[in-house]
Amino acid sequence: MTVPLGGPPHCLFFLGGGAAPFPFARPFSARPFSARPLFRNRLGTRHRTPMSLIHTLARLEATRSGRAQPLATVRHRHLSERPMVVVPLTTAGEAGAPLGALVGTDRDSPRLLVVPQPRDRDLRFAFLAELAEAVLPYLDSYADDVEPAERNETDPETKKRVKVEVELCRDAPQIVVPSRAGIAYVRLLGRSMRFRRTAEQDPDTPYPAPPHIPLLGRWLTHYGERARVPGASLLLSATDLLARHWATGQSNLEDQHLGALLAWIDPPVGAESGAEAALRAESGRDAAGQLVCPPAGPATDPAFDNALLAPAIDAYDLARQRLAAAEDGETADERFGELTAAERRIRELLAAQMRPTWDAVWQALDVMRKLPEGVRAGERWTRDRWSYTSHRDRVRAGEPPQPRQDSAVGAAQKLASRETEQARLEAQEALDDPLVMATRRLAGEAFVSEVVDVEMAWSEGKRPSPRPLVTVTTDDLPQLGGGEKVHRSVDGKSQSAEFVERVGGGRLVLRVVNGMGRSKEPAPGSVPEVGDRICWTLFEHEPRGGAQLPDPEETPWTHGGPPDAAPDGVLLPERPDPVTPEDLL
Repeated sequence: MTVPLGGPPHCLFFLGGGAAPFPFARPFSARPFSARPLFRNRLGTRHRTPMSLIHTLARLEATRSGRAQPLATVRHRHLSERPMVVVPLTTAGEAGAPLGALVGTDRDSPRLLVVPQPRDRDLRFAFLAELAEAVLPYLDSYADDVEPAERNETDPETKKRVKVEVELCRDAPQIVVPSRAGIAYVRLLGRSMRFRRTAEQDPDTPYPAPPHIPLLGRWLTHYGERARVPGASLLLSATDLLARHWATGQSNLEDQHLGALLAWIDPPVGAESGAEAALRAESGRDAAGQLVCPPAGPATDPAFDNALLAPAIDAYDLARQRLAAAEDGETADERFGELTAAERRIRELLAAQMRPTWDAVWQALDVMRKLPEGVRAGERWTRDRWSYTSHRDRVRAGEPPQPRQDSAVGAAQKLASRETEQARLEAQEALDDPLVMATRRLAGEAFVSEVVDVEMAWSEGKRPSPRPLVTVTTDDLPQLGGGEKVHRSVDGKSQSAEFVERVGGGRLVLRVVNGMGRSKEPAPGSVPEVGDRICWTLFEHEPRGGAQLPDPEETPWTHGGPPDAAPDGVLLPERPDPVTPEDLL
């Protein structure tokens, strides 16, 4: 809804809009996109609308051509040489009742896991036990291949940061699921499994879980939480991976259909256009009324549930009842054969539903491997390796599982770390990828310039430092204010300069302020030379976190601090589970 507020015709406010930098309204201006004002978040990085101009143009071109258009020239996520693919299915109307899964690291021989009757607790536990047998050996296979590394830790006595030598796993296991809903389902499984009690842990528990189920729940919870960290690659969604690197002519919601997304990016042979292939993947049905391309899960197609799965489960239930009512051994053997046949029928149906998705996930990985990996993707994978190693250490130390509820301090720390990682990811993707950098240039957050003059100058003081003035010319429209810093990359390290003034004709004067060594004369190659073409950014290449949060003992009682600080007569809410290092990924 557009509401005029007076003034010039272009001074309008659009109420609503999820991309607004303010909660209720966002300003609209007649100025070009690159000249619109930018806003800063808590970290000081600039706020941009979710869909950039290049992204919009790529979608329009994809719609016109019928083929997906690239949004990146390199792969911004690390892919393991031996990932584990998990294709889960859940029962319709039963969020916590698994139906089946295809699991494995070999694309030609997946392991099929099935729950013939999802409402049977014993069968669900048997399924989870099989899942643990399939996944835990893969997770453990990376745990003992380590290398020495150094890490900064706080000395408990001196409270100073010191370097300590620790182990770091050389690689980490990677799990790939078909869609974003699959990541949510992994978190759901982890939450439902990690607090289960086994008979060894509690002999009096009414429904003991098989061994290793709580351990698998802890690992799935860790991977699910790690997937929320921007740029992390321990748990990947095939649809999000593809959608990050290609733009299609369909909506973001439709991009979560793996078959349709692949039809745009890698259409089948003979297809006239990706749009037609995507439409067939979404809604094409065979003569029996079943989808040609089943959904990627974990939800199933209602037509499959009603026409095929429900009768098969009813037949399985009837066979179980008949077996339980058998009065002699010969009859029991005959009816056991009926039960086995009914279970085999369910397995065949679920395998037929999941196998196309299984093949599509591996096809997506093949498509992604054609792109070269970004230079800084390996750095983010190293942080994933640290995360995996830290969780391995916590499990081996016998620490309790992750808490059900974050404390206020833990939640604030998580939010702060993820904001930092988001800013770092955006900066690194732009530095790795010219196409992403072009998006930042159009937004006024970066500019490419040519050096036309360099004037040496020094700071005032007892120990003068070089502060050369560099005059550059650019055709871009950077959003620069007085004294604002810009940054460039020199041999992989960031160098900063201050904006001094505009001198007309697209010329800018910058003062280089660091990265030139400690002597009075700048180090060779540290000062731009006339004729150099340099890409400057208005965002930091290594964003720093926000303000340090106080210790729990110094936190107010209203935010999870010591209860002794609460005023008399104040009824405190139930305290959440204690914060563990697991909460800070």
